[in-house]
Amino acid sequence: MMWKYLLEKEFKQFVRNSFLPKLVVMFPVMVMLVLPWVTTMDVKDIRITVTDRDRSAMSGRLVRDIGASSYFRLERVTDSYADALGDVEYGAVDVALEIPPHFEKDMTVTGTAPVQVSVNTVNGTKGLLGGSYLGQLLADFSQAHLLHPGVMPTSGAVAQPRVELIAHYRYNPSLDYRIYMIPALMVILLIVLCGFLPALNIVSEKERGTIEQINVTPVPRLLFILAKLMPYWLTGFVVLSIGILLAGLVYGLWPSGSILHVYLLALLFVPAISGFGLVVSNYSATMQQALFVMFFFVMIFQLMSGLLTPIRSMPEWAQWLTVFIPPRYFIQAMRLVYLKGGTFGDLLTDCAALLGFVVFFNAWAVWSYRKRG
Repeated sequence: MMWKYLLEKEFKQFVRNSFLPKLVVMFPVMVMLVLPWVTTMDVKDIRITVTDRDRSAMSGRLVRDIGASSYFRLERVTDSYADALGDVEYGAVDVALEIPPHFEKDMTVTGTAPVQVSVNTVNGTKGLLGGSYLGQLLADFSQAHLLHPGVMPTSGAVAQPRVELIAHYRYNPSLDYRIYMIPALMVILLIVLCGFLPALNIVSEKERGTIEQINVTPVPRLLFILAKLMPYWLTGFVVLSIGILLAGLVYGLWPSGSILHVYLLALLFVPAISGFGLVVSNYSATMQQALFVMFFFVMIFQLMSGLLTPIRSMPEWAQWLTVFIPPRYFIQAMRLVYLKGGTFGDLLTDCAALLGFVVFFNAWAVWSYRKRG
């Protein structure tokens, strides 16, 4: 009977809040509709200046191919490579390409012609990918014109042997960064709503003084903590369901594996992150303090969980630290289910880690709650 009244109190307190029910619906909708478009590592619209010192028909075709590419934006064609480098120096363009004199003649006679490329790598990712895209475009151009009957090597020259590479992209054939990010964004939704809100729960009652009414009752600490967490557990599944529907209806991304595995992972992660939030709440004296502590940890979760950058690209010491970060296991498991169709056997390691965090954080939350002092 005591359990019933505690749950009734927490659910009424949640529903009667004029802000929280709206947040539960609007926050996942806004995140799923906006963030996949802005959190992208896809590099397009690379600005380029071309120095055409040959002014031949073939160099003109190369310039037109660059201008027609969806990855490049041709800013201008100049006769001076120094001017092109000036554009790179002042940030007007990202790449400068020099087509040397006798470009067409060299391509016709030998099948090869050197070109010079200067890439602005202040933004390392954009510079690396921009140079890679241009290199591929030049390779395709060279291959196409070597095979053209009118430009085959002459004077007994033999075309350079070439290896044809045929790549098959698995799991994300379109190389769309949004597909990689959407499963992880669902994890961020659960962190914010099921981690932040429990962190503010007990401390808000401390500030209002209503916690004393519970402390003078014989309510066991375990029942009290479970009653506090239950509304946020249910909220987590509602938020996850909204995220799954939006990912499928808006982006056409449905789990390649079983959707039951997604909910199984959430069944472990939501209690873990909400238990962590209650631990923060137990040790905080004010809501402002709880907010700052949670913000600190959420930033670490986002940076070191593999959300934006692969864990294997981090230094070795950082990779060891990620072992103690709960979202790491949920994010990699969500991507495994969504993109690779992972089975239950594939998820055992991640499920075991999340179960360990559930036991640890919730036991800590019960132990750290003090009805006195």
